Amino acid sequence: MQVPLKVTFEGGLEPNPALEARIEREARKLEQFGERITACHVALIGRSRHRHKGDLYQVRIHISLPGRADVVVDRNPSADHAHEDPYVAVRDAFAAARRQLQDHERRFEGKVKAHEAPPLGRISQLFPEQDYGLIESADGQEFYFHRNAVVAGDFEGLSPGDEVRFAESEGGDKGPTASSVHKIGKSHIVAP
Repeated sequence: MQVPLKVTFEGGLEPNPALEARIEREARKLEQFGERITACHVALIGRSRHRHKGDLYQVRIHISLPGRADVVVDRNPSADHAHEDPYVAVRDAFAAARRQLQDHERRFEGKVKAHEAPPLGRISQLFPEQDYGLIESADGQEFYFHRNAVVAGDFEGLSPGDEVRFAESEGGDKGPTASSVHKIGKSHIVAP
């Protein structure tokens, strides 16, 4: 880090050298995930209004990165009583900061996963008495599907001509197979 780590204790908390050392160790680990960190400010905030169940601690981490959006983690433990322990609250906040830094680095390096759109097709034939049907994809290929492959178990709600999206599965005895068959609305246009 170009600027020294800044640690503050708020909400009536007194500085704690052991907790501050833990925060410093966690902050040093962040540099493995974000080499360009220019500054890091960590605030540990006491929440004394929950005195009957023990204090719940909030941790706020603000990480500055040059040329990119800052990473801000605000772990507010509204119902997580594990955060009665300030060390657990610090651990959870820094784990979230590491995940965000990793995501920032991936986006910065262009290593973002591209998800392919699932194939689209139309129900070409249904055989309700035998619990299966056939889907014709946009490229004319035919896929077998069993009633159990229909999302939300809505096999009875399907009719020939309905547009569906599906996942291609390994071919079985009946040829190419479709799984995760999901009926889609009329707004999608599937080529015949």
